Amino acid sequence: MKQQIAQWLLRRMGWRLEGAKPDLSQYVLIAAPHTSNWDFPLMLLFAAAFDIRVTWMAKHSLFHPPMGWVMRALGGMPIIRHKNRNVVSSMVDSFRTTAHLVLVVPTEGTRARAEYWKSGFYHIARQARVPIVPSFLDFGLKRGGFGPPLHLSGNLQRDMQCLRDFYQDMKGKFPHNFGPIRLKEESDQSTQEPPVSSE
Repeated sequence: MKQQIAQWLLRRMGWRLEGAKPDLSQYVLIAAPHTSNWDFPLMLLFAAAFDIRVTWMAKHSLFHPPMGWVMRALGGMPIIRHKNRNVVSSMVDSFRTTAHLVLVVPTEGTRARAEYWKSGFYHIARQARVPIVPSFLDFGLKRGGFGPPLHLSGNLQRDMQCLRDFYQDMKGKFPHNFGPIRLKEESDQSTQEPPVSSE
C-alpha cells in the first residue's frame, strides 16, 4: 500500500520513475543533486515507490520524543560522536552487523553550492566492501531513480569519474547550487589506496 501511494503522489506531482530497484542487500546510496529542501522528502518518496527501506544519519539530539519516533519510522539513525569514534567507523560496523542495510550518505553536505563533495560515502563503502548506488532527482526532466551500482576499484579518481559521468546531465531544483563532483583527496595522489582484498 505504501508503495502504491508513493507512486501515485509522484505521478500527481509530475515525476516519473527511472531505473530498476537495486538487487542488493547492502549498499551506500548517494542522492544528488542536493540543492533544495524538497530533495529529502522526494528522496523518501522515491525510496517508498521502489519499495526500498533506507537508513539515514542524523544527530542523536534530534531523536528525543516525540519527534524521535517519527525520525526512526522514516529510517533515521541517531549518531553519537565519541572522542575516539568517527562516523565512518560506526557505519562500517553497522554494515558488518546488519544483513540488509541501505545507507543514505550525504555527499554535498549542504543545499548551497559546495566546491567539494564530502568523502565519507566513499570511505564507508570502501571499508565495508559494499557498492555505491547513485540515486538522482533530475528537476530538469522531472525524473528520479537509481543508476547502476558502482563497485569500487580502489582508484579514487577513476571511481569518481564514473559518478561525474552519471550525474553530468542532472539538474537540481536550483542548478547554480550544484557544485563540482570531486573530492579534495583526488588532488593528493598519496591518498590513492589499493582495492580492499576480499580474502
